[in-house]
Amino acid sequence: MKKILITGASSGFGKAIAEKFASSGHEIIITGRRENLLNKLKEELVAKYEAPVTVLVFDVQNKKKVFELLQDNPILENLDILVNNAGLALGRDLFDEASLDDWETMIDTNVKGLLYVTKAVLSTLIKKGGGHIINIGSTAGKEVYERGNVYCATKMSVEALSQAMRIDLLRHKIKVTVIHPGAADTEFSTVRFKGDKKKADTVYEGYTPLYGTDIADTVHYCTDLPAHVCINSVVMTCVAQANSFYLFK
Repeated sequence: MKKILITGASSGFGKAIAEKFASSGHEIIITGRRENLLNKLKEELVAKYEAPVTVLVFDVQNKKKVFELLQDNPILENLDILVNNAGLALGRDLFDEASLDDWETMIDTNVKGLLYVTKAVLSTLIKKGGGHIINIGSTAGKEVYERGNVYCATKMSVEALSQAMRIDLLRHKIKVTVIHPGAADTEFSTVRFKGDKKKADTVYEGYTPLYGTDIADTVHYCTDLPAHVCINSVVMTCVAQANSFYLFK
């Protein structure tokens, strides 16, 4: 049995990843901002899989709270895997028309939040003598597309930080994998379009996108390999998508 900490687990990729690991008999720690959804997920996973599940409620943007809850927390003792999944896109505007608030929220969540959580749990992984960090990036971290500006920049940062972690943490025997999904049918577009579900749904019309379970299966595979094997980077799309901006409908 492995112990896995998953950020942003109340929906989307994080929820699917939690279910995948719970179904495989692992111990999971699910985190996020929406306590009601996390508790509901816990109830479902315990009832369905009899999985040991712990809920920690915090926003990854809140540095103080992140370190209070994660640094040297006995709950995380013998942690094996950290999945940095929490992230979001806000707005799809031209650079000169974009909102500064949207930019700051994306930077604070996608970059600074990932840094806070990773830094907070590193002492636990180092003390254990190894572990595995999974960072969820995006195909937007591979090519910049029109109106993607700061979102693309944050996901390119996830790619760069993953490379940096892999280099700097070699001496601690910590694996680092970054997974870059393409178009996936989750809450992502609804959040991006500020709750406009109708507009969000049009993003996935005319083709079969990725689903949360696809990303969960990939995360599970990457963490289930022999101790001497590390998949450094995965770029995954649906068949209809070539990269961050070529999509056939």
